[in-house]
Amino acid sequence: MPATCHDITLGILAGGRASRLGGVDKAWLERDGIAQVQRWQRRFAGETAAVLVSANRQLDRYARVGLRAVSDRTGDEIGPLAGLDALATACETPWLLTLPVDLVGVNECLLPSLIAAAGTNGAFAIDDDGPQPLVALWPVVPLRIATAQAIAARDLAIHGLQRRLGMAAVRLDGVRFGNLNTPDDLAAAGATPATDPDPETPPA
Repeated sequence: MPATCHDITLGILAGGRASRLGGVDKAWLERDGIAQVQRWQRRFAGETAAVLVSANRQLDRYARVGLRAVSDRTGDEIGPLAGLDALATACETPWLLTLPVDLVGVNECLLPSLIAAAGTNGAFAIDDDGPQPLVALWPVVPLRIATAQAIAARDLAIHGLQRRLGMAAVRLDGVRFGNLNTPDDLAAAGATPATDPDPETPPA
């Protein structure tokens, strides 16, 4: 299992299309003036050695705030597996902690709980809503191999990938991460589109 924060990279999954929100880039939704992607960067700054973002648009925007974004390496739409593949390929530490960028919140002991259960195979979280396979701590070298095999076989289910890796399930009683998936979710969390203009969109 990882010994210190120097063994772990935070990988933020922000490559989704957000079709239920009209295609808005969830990474730049703001709550209390803080963009989602920066919220998770700050939250885990003291627990991880580096940050990577899986993203397929607005890449320059990440660079402007000091974040390294990596795009899917596959040429077709295969969902979060492509983001995991990109993150695992770019990761320079033995372990990768992944989080979807649209989570509303996580418990304070999330990473220690995953570390305690990880062994050598990794672990994923189960909150009060059920399994959360993308909230997970992955051993990077096995993940690289497993994602390549899964993509080649078109076996895209994340839970299947975790079963093959032998990852442990960590039940977090009384915890609900929540997601920013719909306009109602945004309203409940006080999330709004970023006030800064998209630097890749020319003015009208």
